[in-house]
Parts: sequence; C-alpha cells; structure tokens
Amino acid sequence: MKLKHFLLIGILTLGSFINAQEVKKNAIEVTGVAEMEVEPDEIIFSIGIKADNKNDLADNEKKLFETLKNAGVKNEDIKFKSMYQNIYSKTAKFSKNYQFKASTKSSLSKIFEDLNQKWVSSLNIAEVKSTKIADFRKAVKINALKAAKEKADYLLESMGKKTGNAIEIVEIEDYTSDMIMPAAYKGRVSNIQMEMADAPVDYSFDNIENIKLKYSIKTRYEIL
Repeated sequence: MKLKHFLLIGILTLGSFINAQEVKKNAIEVTGVAEMEVEPDEIIFSIGIKADNKNDLADNEKKLFETLKNAGVKNEDIKFKSMYQNIYSKTAKFSKNYQFKASTKSSLSKIFEDLNQKWVSSLNIAEVKSTKIADFRKAVKINALKAAKEKADYLLESMGKKTGNAIEIVEIEDYTSDMIMPAAYKGRVSNIQMEMADAPVDYSFDNIENIKLKYSIKTRYEIL
C-alpha cells in the first residue's frame, strides 16, 4: 500500500515537472522599456542664515520670510530644519537653516536677487519635483508594458507563432530617482556663493532641464 502511494506521488511529481518544463518551453520572455520627460513645477531650496547674536538672527529671519513672501513663496511652504551656535566664532555665532518650496508661480530670479545678502550663508537646491509625477510614472509603466507586448508580437510573428496570455509581469526596479535635480542645473546653482555674478543668469523654471523617467517591464507570454 505504501509502495503504491510512493509510486503515485512520484508520478504526480514527475508529471508536474514535465508540465512546468512545457510551460517554460512554450513561453517567450521579453522586456519593454519606456521613457518620458516631465517639466518640473516645484523646487525645494535649502537656505542658511547667520548673525552675531540672537536678536540679529531673529531680524534676519523676519527678512527671510518677507523676501520669500514678496517672491510668491507661502509661509506654509517654509520649513525650519535646524539651529546652530558656534561659541568659538567671533562673528556669525548663530545660524538657522530652512527649506522652502518654490512653484512656477514664484519668481526664482527675484529670490536669488533679493537673497544676495551678507546674512545669507548658503542657498542650495535640494530637490526638483513635479506635482503630477505619480500620473506620469503610471503612464510610462503602461507604455513599457505595451512595448513588451509589441516586441513579443513581432518576434513570434516572424516564427509563424502568436502571443498568448501573459504568464508573468515584473517591474524591473530602477533606483534612479525621478526627483533628483537635473545635473546641468545643479552644476550652475547648487551650493551658490551669494555674490552677484558679472553676467546675469536666468534662474527660472524655463532654464531647468526636464525630469527624465524611465521604466522597464519584464513579461512572459504563452506561445500559441
């Protein structure tokens, strides 16, 4: 009785293995790739202000908020990050760091011009973003899947075969962030020295490179 059970299990296991081999043999695996360029509509800045004492630091803080307000930046888009006191320094003992968000409604050129002050210690671009990035990601992934299906179709057609149902769909992880600042803009603007340049620079959204999205989808289809 036990021997029959072992034989039955062995036959079922062998049958499953053969079926798996047949599925693998009668399938095609392809990868579809899609890309899209997205115009950014938000920039996250990091800014540092400094002063010799706490009262001056508070005054400079007020100036900062007023300057940003005049440039179209809302108060709720300004975030406090840190405060530092250097007891060993004779000047600029106190400093504060903020982040603020500038949208397309903000005047970047005015921000850079008005913040060209001695009490501003640093101004950096932390991030370039798009408020509709989730929708754009979805569209690119769908296009990548369509590209994979199209590739399977023409490859199998060349062999006189047809594409069947999808057996597997896998998104290939891409660790390239779509919110990283474009390199060309970063080289000109990041870690800005707060000194007026001899030649004016166009710090506007029109002068920022587009965010580049790229996704890959790996698929397996039945061969008919």
